[in-house]
Amino acid sequence: MVNKDKIVVLDFGSQYAHLIAKRLRMMGYYAEIALPSVGVSALADAKGLVLSGGPASVYEEHVPDFNTALLDTDIPVLGLCYGHHLMAQHYGARVGKAPVGEFGIAQLSKTAEGANSPLLSGISDSTQVWMSHQDAVLSLAPGFTVIGTTADCPYAAVQDMQRKRFSLQCHCEVKDTLEGNRILENFAHGICGMKKNWDEDTVLSHILSEIKTQAKNKNVLLFLSGGVDSTVAFALLNKALGQERVLGLHIDNGFMRKNESAQVAAAYRAHGFTNFIVEDASEAFLKAVSGLTDPQKKRMAVGEQFISVRNDVVARQNLDETKWLLAQGTLYPDIIESGGTKNSRVIKTHHNRVDGIQKLIEQGLIIEPLKDLYKDEVRVIGKKLGLEDELVMRHPFPGPGLSINVLCSNGTMGNQDMAEFEEARAELSEVKLDMFCEHCTQLLEKYVLPVRSVGVQGDFRTYRFPAVLRFGAEEGGAFHLPKKWEKLEAASSAITNSTRSLNRCIIQLWQNPAVSHSEMRLQPGFCDRHRLDQTREADDIMLTALHKSGWYQKIFQHLTINLPYASTPERCSFVLRPLCSEDVMTARFAQIPQDLLKEIVAEIAALPCTDAIFFDLTNKPPATFGWE
Repeated sequence: MVNKDKIVVLDFGSQYAHLIAKRLRMMGYYAEIALPSVGVSALADAKGLVLSGGPASVYEEHVPDFNTALLDTDIPVLGLCYGHHLMAQHYGARVGKAPVGEFGIAQLSKTAEGANSPLLSGISDSTQVWMSHQDAVLSLAPGFTVIGTTADCPYAAVQDMQRKRFSLQCHCEVKDTLEGNRILENFAHGICGMKKNWDEDTVLSHILSEIKTQAKNKNVLLFLSGGVDSTVAFALLNKALGQERVLGLHIDNGFMRKNESAQVAAAYRAHGFTNFIVEDASEAFLKAVSGLTDPQKKRMAVGEQFISVRNDVVARQNLDETKWLLAQGTLYPDIIESGGTKNSRVIKTHHNRVDGIQKLIEQGLIIEPLKDLYKDEVRVIGKKLGLEDELVMRHPFPGPGLSINVLCSNGTMGNQDMAEFEEARAELSEVKLDMFCEHCTQLLEKYVLPVRSVGVQGDFRTYRFPAVLRFGAEEGGAFHLPKKWEKLEAASSAITNSTRSLNRCIIQLWQNPAVSHSEMRLQPGFCDRHRLDQTREADDIMLTALHKSGWYQKIFQHLTINLPYASTPERCSFVLRPLCSEDVMTARFAQIPQDLLKEIVAEIAALPCTDAIFFDLTNKPPATFGWE
């Protein structure tokens, strides 16, 4: 805790709670996270209070403990999403399921009262915001007025000027709320009267001090994947402790991209890092995931194998374990998505939060210098440490690597899967996609892919089917691609917002002309070297094209997904998943030039294993970045 003026953000378990604090800090206003059950004394130096979103519904029996006395204070309060509902209910409004849930982009329109609201000062009369909710405020609490609405949310923004209470249904902390920073600035400076008191140098100094305090007189061994997070963590540890006390361990787990391990080692040596070793453990990792189809079990197997390899390396290097700690490049999104805070729900199990790691954390044997930061903050820290763009601007590449891009199946669906698959097909058939022109609508076919993928809707993890759009076949197995990405995005949102069984929408770009649609089916397929090599080749084609065209720097991350959906078990389908994001918590699919996309598709289609190619049209939420 820092003894200075601050904004306190209450964490109700939302993916966005720390993003609020991060946004405020980046704007220069110190912010701290607290549990919603804290005493009023926690607000001693607070200029304002923010109630974050969260996965619960305020009317449920089991909700996060909240000290309602916090709302009896006279400091300004801003409620967002769950906080919007909580404040409304506390002051006498009704909250329940919304007639229409909102996920993704919406337009917030000011009311007459909103034109004079200090919270919306300087905001456009109609502004783009980011929504992620199924519940809504259904009536207005006494003393409150409506300052903003959307097409489906009549109480999207409200205020009580006398009590200095303000709340929004949207997430103003994400970049897709275009004027979100202005709203937070209005709250922190205009309403709370806070002055700027936080900067990047302060953050760096704090992290270096924390490393020295945690390490004491011990050395540190770091899992060094080659990605941005572990690289910056490595540089921080070296700066704080010196190279002689730090050892980087890069493990080639067999799940790396094409020639990735060699490129990583060369980049580190070029920067002057000499205190790292490379361990080829690919056979052990492949054996650990052999035959697994459950994504969570696969992630856990990979995570536990990292610990096993670490133990082997420690023994072979004759390292005295009483003098060594383990370090990881864990970010806050990894923790929140793994259910790592009191009120959060599990979205996916990260390899750095498996049981073996948790036990080391409980014993105080893990250092995670970046655990309170987000990706864009990490890149800023990396640049302040003098790291080259080659290291800090690389696309994120998680520890499990391509293993989580290779979806696995035994080739059949159980009775419950089949029932839910048929439900998804029935729901999709009812969705009207009027945004397309008459020509495209006549060409349009809709179907459901018989694989599940992970999503996040209303801060809950979902595991549902993807809807597929495809438009009339063209020469060589290619399908027509509508010219306007905006209409495809609108179609994707319409499908995921209006159905229960679908959490993604993809467009089919190509199908093997020698294979009919009826021959395409779910095949037995596992995470083995054969399918990983397939994925490496397609992924390399995509990344090479992005680099050559200059689009690599314009997107946040690309994932090439290998699906066991094909005409035979030896073949596969690929999904291309390029994304634009600032903070990982939200993202939009990248609208790359269609001529470039067609060139990429032609090259991937030429691979001997390819039966179909898709492009993921889904934002986050409702879908996560990856499919597992």
